[in-house]
Amino acid sequence: MRLDDYDNDINVGEARGGGGLGGGGGGGGFLLGLLPLIGSRFGCGGIVVVLLLLAVFGGLGNLGGLLSGGGTTSAPTAQVGPTEGSGVRQICDASPQRRETCQAFSNAQNTWEQIFAKEGQRFSPPMLRFFNGSGQSGCGQAMSAMGPFYCPTDNGIYLDTEFFDELTNRFKAPGDFAQYYVIAHEFGHHIQKLLGTSDQVQRAQARGGEREGNALSVRLELQADCYAGVWAAQNRQRLDPGDVEEGMRAAQAIGDDTLQKEAQGRVVPDSFTHGTSAQRQTWLRRGMESGDPAQCDTFSGAI
Repeated sequence: MRLDDYDNDINVGEARGGGGLGGGGGGGGFLLGLLPLIGSRFGCGGIVVVLLLLAVFGGLGNLGGLLSGGGTTSAPTAQVGPTEGSGVRQICDASPQRRETCQAFSNAQNTWEQIFAKEGQRFSPPMLRFFNGSGQSGCGQAMSAMGPFYCPTDNGIYLDTEFFDELTNRFKAPGDFAQYYVIAHEFGHHIQKLLGTSDQVQRAQARGGEREGNALSVRLELQADCYAGVWAAQNRQRLDPGDVEEGMRAAQAIGDDTLQKEAQGRVVPDSFTHGTSAQRQTWLRRGMESGDPAQCDTFSGAI
């Protein structure tokens, strides 16, 4: 995909600091979906630690809120580096993967700003925060094993670019567009925050049980996939041959059923939080074919 250079005024910085997980979750991340990845890095003990931490901070029944826009205001905010002028250059040009991430983030920001303007809606951009290994977000500690995630408390997209190596090598989903799809998906969660969708889902999850919460989380994640497709469609002239296939390959690789089969040899549909591989591909494709956010209603009817 051919992207222009990033704008110098994007809100980008470094997420620094350590500490505990804080009091909430960073919605939209691949946390449960990446349990196989956590296992590959840290073994079964790593998976146990993550599950214990999740159980402590709200219980497994609240994981829908953790993964789909939930969070608390009591968590510490991120410590960030400079975010204007030369600071942006310094941060974004620190590595080729960071530069590409900044380009995709900047393009997504411009694209959604134009979409909102056409609808007469006010758009406020998110921030982008890089971290290496671990850092602090407005939703608590960010860890590389969590994968990229969106924190609704501070409207921040957090990622360790090492995830892109995992996407290529472990999940066999290489290509620049596969990486851009991940970024656009997290940006989609910011759109849900602006539209009030994630807040509505969080309230509904609080009223229901674990099964209902997971089902709502799936619909929220699939909508973010569709929004990622809308972003791609709005930039169709920038796509290279093979980009669509790269995106579909990535969506297939991170489906709940595919990841669960790899991790435990079987699938448990009631525990899905992001959707099956087929569902993720379907909604990404719907966004790419329509280019219309209105076609991304995953909350009405079957998915």
